[in-house]
Amino acid sequence: MSALGDVAMTIPVIYSVARRYPDTQFTILTQPFPAKFFINPPSNLNILQADIRKEYKGLRGLMKLSRRLQGLGFDAVADLHDVLRSKFLRTTLRLTGKKVKVVDKGKKEKKALIRPIYPVRKQLKDTFGRYADVFRKLGYEADLSFRSVYENDPAPEDFRSLTGDKEGAWIGIAPFARHAGKVLPADKCEDLLKQITSRPDRKVFLFGSGDTERKILEKWSVLYPNVISLAGKIGITDEIALMSHLDVMVSMDSANMHLASLAGTPVVSLWGATHPYAGFLGWNQSSLHACGVEMECRPCSIFGNKPCRRGDYACLTGLDINRITGIINNIIEQRNKK
Repeated sequence: MSALGDVAMTIPVIYSVARRYPDTQFTILTQPFPAKFFINPPSNLNILQADIRKEYKGLRGLMKLSRRLQGLGFDAVADLHDVLRSKFLRTTLRLTGKKVKVVDKGKKEKKALIRPIYPVRKQLKDTFGRYADVFRKLGYEADLSFRSVYENDPAPEDFRSLTGDKEGAWIGIAPFARHAGKVLPADKCEDLLKQITSRPDRKVFLFGSGDTERKILEKWSVLYPNVISLAGKIGITDEIALMSHLDVMVSMDSANMHLASLAGTPVVSLWGATHPYAGFLGWNQSSLHACGVEMECRPCSIFGNKPCRRGDYACLTGLDINRITGIINNIIEQRNKK
């Protein structure tokens, strides 16, 4: 019902399960905006939208939503979120005799991962595996065979009027995130743009949303050659379609990393306060393409929403732009050989 990246991460699992069990009807309950992520769904997957800010707002709205769900005759419920709203909904459905299983978020392990004293630094189970476990408990094995939301139908190209035809390499950059611990510093992003655009055969697309991000991205699109800001110019479904045509995406630990992954595009992921150890690396992405600064205090947060203990966000200001561009170049070279 929230957290765009989390919703995007359900898709490889849900699509895989639905395709393995074509005689079972599946329904995903989510909000109207992330519902747009479910591109080319299996024929037995229904997308049920619920606007929890309007029609289903507050306790009265949740009760109304619960009555709606009860009327749809589900046999089982998979709670992939385990937050206050989903707890309420699953409880009311359980009381009507529905079989309910809930995601194990590994909260204890994650607390140990980020605690300041004697942290346990190790790779935790990835989120896709945690989602798959919920379906297994319901009796549905998850053969995670997902490749892309466009693996059966090609991506539409309504963005061509903005991008033009593809010549050379296309690179996406998404430097922003919801929390400060996951935002690429402006000077680092400009250094990255300088290095990438020094080659005339490269075109860069900047991803962001909201007025503040739009203004920054528009400024950079003017300052640097072959750079196009997408903020406010195309919708999210067109952005995902464009991502499928990129040679590589550079993204923070944010929803854009997961959307590019859904499009089957390799991602160079940049990590500040957070770390892939928590299990949020994008679908089918290589840990070798994850860039972060090794520090004793990192990771200090699972979601990047805690203030920096040092006060300087050295985990972000210390990111090595040369290493990032090196990985970008290597990915492009490997793709050109195919």
